[in-house]
Amino acid sequence: MAMQSNLKNMAIVLSTVCLVCSAILGGVYALTAAPIADTNAKLLKESIGAVLPEGGELSEAISLEVGGQPSEYYTLTIDGEVAAYAVKSTVGGFGGPLVLMVGITSDGIVYNTSVLSHTETPGLGAKCTTDEKFISQWRGFNPAEKVLKVKKDNGDVDAITASTITSRAYTLAVENAVNAINTIKGGQNND
Repeated sequence: MAMQSNLKNMAIVLSTVCLVCSAILGGVYALTAAPIADTNAKLLKESIGAVLPEGGELSEAISLEVGGQPSEYYTLTIDGEVAAYAVKSTVGGFGGPLVLMVGITSDGIVYNTSVLSHTETPGLGAKCTTDEKFISQWRGFNPAEKVLKVKKDNGDVDAITASTITSRAYTLAVENAVNAINTIKGGQNND
């Protein structure tokens, strides 16, 4: 004898399907959480290494607000003196959050930058990770001598072709990191 379709039976079947799907999703999360965390930690470590000079001792993460967003930074100490900072900076790009690691020497010069994550358009804004001309201009960028804006906005930063919004976001992320470190250094000088 066939079961009659009624509201009670439909609710039971739907609830059972939801419970099974939830259990499967929870299981997959439990299996993948540790490898994802390990991969993210490795990416973070590599990006810090890419934006700081070699040698010295790296601090643990220190909480900080960068551009109004909660973030973190690391200090590189050589012979007891802070030689550089690595700042995680997040801004809104064209496709969503653009997260950079920005290395800044103790004299305020951008040592290098590295993209941690982005959701920019492939082939356009995503070039912020591959366009060597765009990437290389940040090495040794001195904000005391150059304007941290794209040339279209009367600055000194060459934008990625057809990706002005991403270029502006990248530049803002660097500017936010520089401002955060200047605030930290200003606070240290007042102690």
